Amino acid sequence: MIQHALGLLVKPSAQWRTVADLPESSFRTLLLFPCLFAILPAVAWYYGTSRVGWTVGDEGEVIKLTVESARQISVLFYLFMIASVAAIGYFVHWMSDTYGAASTLTKGIVIVGLCCTPLFIAGMVGFYPLLWIDLLIGVVAVSWSVYLLYLGIPIVMDIPEERGFLFSSAVVGVALVILICIMVGSVILWEYGAAPAFTD
Repeated sequence: MIQHALGLLVKPSAQWRTVADLPESSFRTLLLFPCLFAILPAVAWYYGTSRVGWTVGDEGEVIKLTVESARQISVLFYLFMIASVAAIGYFVHWMSDTYGAASTLTKGIVIVGLCCTPLFIAGMVGFYPLLWIDLLIGVVAVSWSVYLLYLGIPIVMDIPEERGFLFSSAVVGVALVILICIMVGSVILWEYGAAPAFTD
């Protein structure tokens, strides 16, 4: 699994071709990829928000979450990441017939999970929550993930690039809708006991 992560960061086209040639049993093994890699940002943000903290303004006091609150939010963060990958992967499989691609649910989830590699790795900036650095690295990670999606869908699904572009654009649209659902879900969870609790 590590070689897929490194390959997608260094030689994405070649790595996608390697993934496309994998047997179905290997795709099932790769379902563990997002489950394992999503632990990285969850642990990083747990540590960063509860142990290091962050400041607002140049001379603001350090703000930290309580350990219990950080743990609860990190677990929810992890579950939302896994659920998002699974949901977008389902829609990749569901839309595949429209674009003339042969797919399985496993393949859809694996493609999305691998596309999220830059996001999982960039999530480790949470160990030191500094807003402008985190935002900068986050924008780069999102851009690289979208690039991987546009590059990988035509290769793994074995469809022409033109159709792959439309397919990938539809997947990005689905991802944006899921992002909005997560934001709404977060507000609802805050109302029902998952609101952050800060240290004194």
